[in-house]
Amino acid sequence: MARDGDVPTIFNPKRVRTPSVIITTDEVESEQVDVERERPNGPPTSRSPRASLTPQTSVSSAPPLTTQPSLQQAYSESATSSQDEDRRDKKCPRSCCSRGAKKIYYGLCVTTTIVASWVTVTQSIKYMYLQKYTSRSALDTFVTDSTESSISNNFTTKMHTHYQYNAPFFTAWFCTNWLILFYPLYIIVMLIHNKCKSANAIACDAFTDFKDKGFTFARFLSRCGLFCLLWVTTVYMYTYSLKILLATDVLALFATNVSCVYLLSWVILHEQFVGVRIVAAILCDTGIALLAYMDGITGSSTLGGVVLAACAAAGFAIFKVLFRKVMGEVSAGQRALFFSLVGGVNAALLWPVWLALVLTRTELLPADMPWLALLQASVAMLVFHVMFQFGNLMTYNIFVSLGLIMSVPVSAGLDVVLYGVEFEGMKLAGIVLIAVGFFLVMFPDNWPDYIMRLLRICY
Repeated sequence: MARDGDVPTIFNPKRVRTPSVIITTDEVESEQVDVERERPNGPPTSRSPRASLTPQTSVSSAPPLTTQPSLQQAYSESATSSQDEDRRDKKCPRSCCSRGAKKIYYGLCVTTTIVASWVTVTQSIKYMYLQKYTSRSALDTFVTDSTESSISNNFTTKMHTHYQYNAPFFTAWFCTNWLILFYPLYIIVMLIHNKCKSANAIACDAFTDFKDKGFTFARFLSRCGLFCLLWVTTVYMYTYSLKILLATDVLALFATNVSCVYLLSWVILHEQFVGVRIVAAILCDTGIALLAYMDGITGSSTLGGVVLAACAAAGFAIFKVLFRKVMGEVSAGQRALFFSLVGGVNAALLWPVWLALVLTRTELLPADMPWLALLQASVAMLVFHVMFQFGNLMTYNIFVSLGLIMSVPVSAGLDVVLYGVEFEGMKLAGIVLIAVGFFLVMFPDNWPDYIMRLLRICY
């Protein structure tokens, strides 16, 4: 307690001891007013009124001199939060719900989806080629020959009315049209994920990004047209090879595109040279050669089918590398917009090509078209490319690439069950060599370091 003749601590500059109570602003102002009224000059006396300092006049009952928290309090709060984050980070690596574990779970789902969709595409197109149809093409039905309609022999009529599906370019054109849905699907996903943005704002982001890169509308559309031609040509060679080869053989040959991507990236994009990937490319080429000569050279169309499938793999690799070279680093919205425009250019400009092929009877479309199988292949191809292009946003790239090679054994099982195919000899050796080359391409750049660590652990 202060004596009557003493001044409170806050007014005495000689007193440096920290007070046990805190005087609020209102109390200080009222006390100054009272002091000025009683004794305008000189120190206060015992008769001067003075506010009583009680334990109630503390921080708990009145606001402090400043409204901001002290540095010590802020430091303690930040230290506590940082300790909590460190504690969570230490627990996450050992948890089944950590970020790395979630990426692995998502990767397994992405690989499974890619395998299922890619096998569905290949087997559906192969099914359309193998299926027999009981009516002619629409063009042949329109110009039916009168002599053929007068045949009364049932067996002859049955032989003349069995036709096969033979329209690889129409199949490629129809499946490519579904790429138009890339950007609408992206907008829907972004609206669900980010509810603060409107659809117009999301749709304009990709156009703005391309404009900032210096792309004019004419220049951008011309690039889309060139990539559209490359895309349709690649899909056409893939669908045409299915007319000649088994679905498993075509899937294995298409998986060699990973070695082509590396070689082109090394030459065009100047990526790091890795010797084991050159060995992988040699193994893939050896597997292609074994598949090409598995049925001999003369009197067989196998060689042509293998060349078409290998060219389809090379075309897909050229598409990927040129996209990175020409477009550079793009966002998910820009990629979705680009593929939608590729599908739009295909639908708008290439329909006279398949119409001319049908009118000239180069391609034959039966009157009872297998629309169900064609729609199934188209939707599955859309799902495959969506997951292949955007799967790396959810997981590691290796899970996306594994879908290509994992579809080979799944398709092989279906060929054995549905068509009684036997994999032996040069065919089996070629598929195995392609698989080994594929996994060698997946080796990381610093793979010798991992080998040395493994040897140190073992020995």
